[in-house]
Amino acid sequence: MKKILHVLFCLLILAGAITTSAQNRIVVFQSDFGLKDGAVSAMKGVSMSVSPDLKLFDLTHEIPAYNIWEAAYRLEQTVMYWPAGTVFVSVVDPGVGTSRKSVVLKTNSGHFIVTPDNGTLTLIAGSLGIAEVREIDEAVNRRKGSEKSYTFHGRDVYAYTAARLAAGVIRFEEVGQELPKQVVRIPYQAAALEGNTIKGTIAILDVQYGNIWTNIPAELFKQLGLAYGDKINVSIYHNKTKVYQGTMPYAATFGAVPEGKPLAYFNSLLQLSFALNMGDFSGTYKVYSGSDWRVEVRK
Repeated sequence: MKKILHVLFCLLILAGAITTSAQNRIVVFQSDFGLKDGAVSAMKGVSMSVSPDLKLFDLTHEIPAYNIWEAAYRLEQTVMYWPAGTVFVSVVDPGVGTSRKSVVLKTNSGHFIVTPDNGTLTLIAGSLGIAEVREIDEAVNRRKGSEKSYTFHGRDVYAYTAARLAAGVIRFEEVGQELPKQVVRIPYQAAALEGNTIKGTIAILDVQYGNIWTNIPAELFKQLGLAYGDKINVSIYHNKTKVYQGTMPYAATFGAVPEGKPLAYFNSLLQLSFALNMGDFSGTYKVYSGSDWRVEVRK
């Protein structure tokens, strides 16, 4: 009997831990709204109206207007560093009010992303995996009195649903009906080694400095067998047009090359990147980022 009670006690503790990790009262917001008006504040106000005990944070609100790819990348860059159970709201929604689905994705890591299913989930679904996807039931999970509003789902549906989920007002199963474990995906060049050439995508710019960040991980690059100081050949394409071709050293840090000279290095996410020391690679060579920008690297 004593052993049975001990097992039951442990199960109760485990259940409590699971509940806590699933709903930790943290909501993180991302959008292309900017901070010039009250849109972001309105979303946070709706969330606090659900529960004033929530902890609200910003990922970014400076996604370029309508840039779904960049929204996908910023989630990929950030979600893994937050505790399991954190609820993310991502609103880059040029199709607001159309037939695109409003969903909540639960990753295999226990994070939740509330967003339109329009490509925003492309990268996070691949890296953290899909545990479950549910379509938001707006008959239940929509801010009361907003039924005639068709252009601000970030406030009326996403922030409201995220707050209810994070605060434990609803369980994940109460978000809405379960969908197949698939999401709308933006086509892009996955990092791959083909012969002696590594292909990848220019995923994002380090916009403050004009550095070029690819999706090529360090583990894959190491298969070229290069050491610091070795030269690599870099070709960059926008769609099918070659925009840049050059040779540069593989270096540990910017100061390894003279000012104004190019280098290849690994960024803080350990992904291959290109820069001009004390210069702007993107601005100098008119190289930008997105699913339509490809890179090829070889010895």
